[in-house]
Amino acid sequence: MQNINRTDYWQKIYQQKSSDSVSWYQQQASGSFQLIKKSASCLTDPVIDIGSGASVLVDQLVDAGFSQLSILDISAAALQISKQRLAGACKDIEWLVDDVTQFTPSRQYRVWHDRAVFHFLTIEQDRRAYVAALKQALMPGGYAVIATFSIGGPNQCSGLPTVQYDADKICMALGDGFTLLDQMTENHITPAQSTQSFSYFRFKKNS
Repeated sequence: MQNINRTDYWQKIYQQKSSDSVSWYQQQASGSFQLIKKSASCLTDPVIDIGSGASVLVDQLVDAGFSQLSILDISAAALQISKQRLAGACKDIEWLVDDVTQFTPSRQYRVWHDRAVFHFLTIEQDRRAYVAALKQALMPGGYAVIATFSIGGPNQCSGLPTVQYDADKICMALGDGFTLLDQMTENHITPAQSTQSFSYFRFKKNS
């Protein structure tokens, strides 16, 4: 994202649009949820959701019994929507308003999840900053679940350019230190009934 204030941009998105009208909205975050469950060894494993927005994924994780959740987004307005929706169920959640490219983790996590943040990072400097935060945040042997637009998928979203990935391309972007374990493709149907091809990648951080 060049020549824009990221925080202001995403604040306006969530202030001006309903959370169920944005193109990335899901009634159920099934792919993400299953890969997080596959990666966590127990419900007390610390999990961080990067660019959570107002996603219902956090609801699913709370309902499943995950007790150490950190929810990060650049937009305070987006996180407020989730807080209000969860009400009393959110009291033990750590809410982090931050830009992932400037994020300095204060703890380490077993699972890092990101659906639709990494593909917005079109500048190499931002991708390097993301990977640095990822490496710092994940404990040795931890897992990263990253979902991006697939090759041949959208090259733009919410008026911003995106980068599409396959396994080779994202492995190159993350660099040494991670082993790709799983990948899958999901055809996401937007609220406007268009189809977006997402690729999900599950990595393990090498010890």
